[in-house]
Amino acid sequence: MHVLISGASGLLGSAIRPALHTAGHSTAALVRRVPQVRAVVSGANLGSSSAVNELHWDPVQPLDSKKLNGVDAIIHLAGKNIFGLWTKQFKREVRDSRVQGTRTLSLAAAESCRRTGMPRTFVAASAIGYYGNRGDELLTEQSPPGSDFLAHVCEEWEAATTPAADAGVRVVNLRIGVVLAGQGGALKAMLPAFRLGLGGPVGNGRQFWSWIALNDLVNIFLFALANDSFRGPANAVAPNPGRNVEFTRTLAGVLHRPAIFPLPEFVVKTLFGEMGESLLLASARVQPTKLESAGYRFRHSDLAEALDNILG
Repeated sequence: MHVLISGASGLLGSAIRPALHTAGHSTAALVRRVPQVRAVVSGANLGSSSAVNELHWDPVQPLDSKKLNGVDAIIHLAGKNIFGLWTKQFKREVRDSRVQGTRTLSLAAAESCRRTGMPRTFVAASAIGYYGNRGDELLTEQSPPGSDFLAHVCEEWEAATTPAADAGVRVVNLRIGVVLAGQGGALKAMLPAFRLGLGGPVGNGRQFWSWIALNDLVNIFLFALANDSFRGPANAVAPNPGRNVEFTRTLAGVLHRPAIFPLPEFVVKTLFGEMGESLLLASARVQPTKLESAGYRFRHSDLAEALDNILG
């Protein structure tokens, strides 16, 4: 399978791409800069090589569907990082980077599919921000969206894949939770304080954090590519979400440190504003119902085991 990836240089893309190569697939990356083409030698099959291509695109400009010739599947990850001061301009950039970029790629995939029958699959990132702040409510793929900024963005983000789906491309929208990885994401930002013994619960600590280990998330993308009956929105989270107070105690325990320094709600709101309310204080108790029904088996469903594996 030849897979085209947007956002290939990010935390998730950098993990997915080698996993695809190991599984015997070839990849190409969509990039904004001047593209490069080079060959890499497969360690498992010395003497053979597979092209590692880069294709240029501008997410706000139409993409020539002929660039998708030979592409069996698309993994779409690109989008502006949501960590920052949520000014009106910043929020507009976050929304446009996801909605416009997704629609651009979806329209090109639709045209290519009608012309050549390919690509057959489009796996697009989304987020559990779709559900908003829902307290203790148990959330599945059938739950309605929330009403805050991130929920509206996620709703439009997923809707932007409609042109591809209408053209017959199998579309999967993976609603991704808090990604646990040693070299990036939320965990990397938390580790310095926790390693110094200065960590603790955020706010009252009762909000649910739905998490996913990076290697499970990579496997979920490969699972979505491989299963022809798997389509539509799917929650990419581990099956056992926990409250923030449990998360922080578990992380501190794995690091053999105390977790006695809480981050009060008013401090979160003062330092981080709307972003802090949406990402740190909001509660989303999300279940991976669709993945489990489809037969996906999680490598890491226990938080302590996952953190111990990640942190070594």
